[in-house]
Amino acid sequence: MSGSPVPQLDLMAQYEAIAGEIEPAVLEVLRSGRWVLGEHVQAFEADAARSVGVPHAIGCASGSDALLIALMALDIRPGDEVVTTAFSFFATASAITRLGARPVFADIRADDFLLDPDAVRAVITPRTRALLPVHLYGQCVDFAAFAAIGAEHRLPIVEDAAQAFGATRDGTAAGAGGDLGCFSFYPTKNLGAAGDAGLLSTRDDRLAARVRRLREHGSEKRYEHVEVGLNSRLDAIQAAILRVKLAHVDAWSDARAARAATYADLFRSAGLDGTVTLPPVHAGARHIFHQYVIRAPRRDALRDHLRARQIGCEVYYPIPLHLQQCFAELGGRQGSLPETERASREVLALPMYPELTQTQQERVVAEVASFFR
Repeated sequence: MSGSPVPQLDLMAQYEAIAGEIEPAVLEVLRSGRWVLGEHVQAFEADAARSVGVPHAIGCASGSDALLIALMALDIRPGDEVVTTAFSFFATASAITRLGARPVFADIRADDFLLDPDAVRAVITPRTRALLPVHLYGQCVDFAAFAAIGAEHRLPIVEDAAQAFGATRDGTAAGAGGDLGCFSFYPTKNLGAAGDAGLLSTRDDRLAARVRRLREHGSEKRYEHVEVGLNSRLDAIQAAILRVKLAHVDAWSDARAARAATYADLFRSAGLDGTVTLPPVHAGARHIFHQYVIRAPRRDALRDHLRARQIGCEVYYPIPLHLQQCFAELGGRQGSLPETERASREVLALPMYPELTQTQQERVVAEVASFFR
């Protein structure tokens, strides 16, 4: 089957659909003269808090900063250990190391790529100070399992929810199941800004106050600094854009889930469900499909085949964090995290966005089928 290119993500399709809402909101900010924090940021924070189901949502400059600020708020210090996954974006681990602490990587589950609670238990030591699970590709970890580990070992939980705004599991939303939730609004996310932006969520009044202080140089009152923080404020223009998009994100997430179901039907109709492994959705969970990720044999060759036919696809993530050169001093070695390493060889993200058409999906699946024939 030949046809037009199928991008992995089409940001302009989304923008064109809501440009009539976005542009007036941006113009309102420009005319206000309040371009950093201010009433537009406060309005978005209030809406985001209601959406997540927590009392506090605090905007910041990026998802990477959200992770760093969360760990700072929990007093993570040099020599401390934070247990997390090696199958994630770099910022998950770099936030830990920037504070002089040590990321301790536990393996993932084979079925959903999420951090394995049993593997986490196995690597906790007296130096462990926090757990940092990642809601990967748009699906939440098992909140109950991590809450039990946190309670047993008296460890706070920081959720890396960068890929999961709007995802839920057993009635709990991403960002509401731990002590602090960290979101990224990078443009490619299911709720994306027009640049960098991030958010922290929490139920804890004390943590919320400290996060607000840390994002403004550790200051609660101008020129008075309680501690050394960061300059990580949310721009008002980004907040205005995000507030417009927040009203649409549930519908967009439903559209992504519908397209995931279409992919599943198409792969089964093509007889490929035994060749490629489709992403699972846990009972009682809302998967928002930030990415639609399959496992495939001969993954690299399949990726090259699709790209040659102008079908967008990407590998998230080809080199696990424990094997990255910058983390060599941590002692990671090939074979130490077998499920993580197997996933890095097999995963492939296919086109996924709310405006993706069934004709485009049919072309994607047909080209996958042609490769395996």
